[in-house]
Amino acid sequence: MTSDKVDQTTVSSARRWNYWLGGKDHFEVDRESGDRIAAVYPAVRTAAQQGRAFHNRAVRHLAEAGIRQFLDVGTGLPAPQNTHEVAQRIAPDSRVVYVDNDPMVLTHARALMIGGATTYVDADLKDPAAILGAAELKETIDLDRPVGILLLAVLHFVASDEQAREVVAELLAAVPPGSYLVATNSTKDFVDAEAAARYDAMLAAGHVDAWPRDRATFGRFFDGLELVEPGIVAISDWRPEREDRPAPSEVSMYGAVARKPS
Repeated sequence: MTSDKVDQTTVSSARRWNYWLGGKDHFEVDRESGDRIAAVYPAVRTAAQQGRAFHNRAVRHLAEAGIRQFLDVGTGLPAPQNTHEVAQRIAPDSRVVYVDNDPMVLTHARALMIGGATTYVDADLKDPAAILGAAELKETIDLDRPVGILLLAVLHFVASDEQAREVVAELLAAVPPGSYLVATNSTKDFVDAEAAARYDAMLAAGHVDAWPRDRATFGRFFDGLELVEPGIVAISDWRPEREDRPAPSEVSMYGAVARKPS
């Protein structure tokens, strides 16, 4: 269990993401980090906005496909169209478990998300056993019934490809056939060599903590699953609702939805 104390001197990925989305729940250290990244990788602001739009479309798809239980890991700070809002608008009986380890997220969750069919687990993606064993999860969703697992803009904070695959595999092993995985990951596949080199330099200097993955590496998260059309694409190209959507180079993030087969 993490501390509830909010550290205003250390960058928080959740607060920085909130800043890019135009929210108000962030501190100077988060804004400085966000501006530094955006200066060399401008796509990140669009990626944040498009990530929320992809989330909404994917959750609607799962709800329309009959999923009534959602495990949203790395949920971040509340924003318009949270998972429970999108899912329960289609199916009011939908149950949602949010997971994050940021104290500010916990504070908001206690105020806005707790109760009845929606709850929060204070845990880290890198410790799936703690997530799956949490009392709050067990009281809210039934792991013997299909679950929609959401890993949005969080896998790229696990630097090791092997560890990231192990985390995904452990979560999927805990849910039955008919469950879904929805995931995204930042990528350099859509940018030119100069932009990719700038990002690599920031990674090496410790100025950024999101590890991009190419299509093949990202695709391994879905091994053994049935990809939902259109498969692995830039998040702006996954079942878009508008023709004037950003180009893949403007979002630099892959996304996909897949079903665990029988």
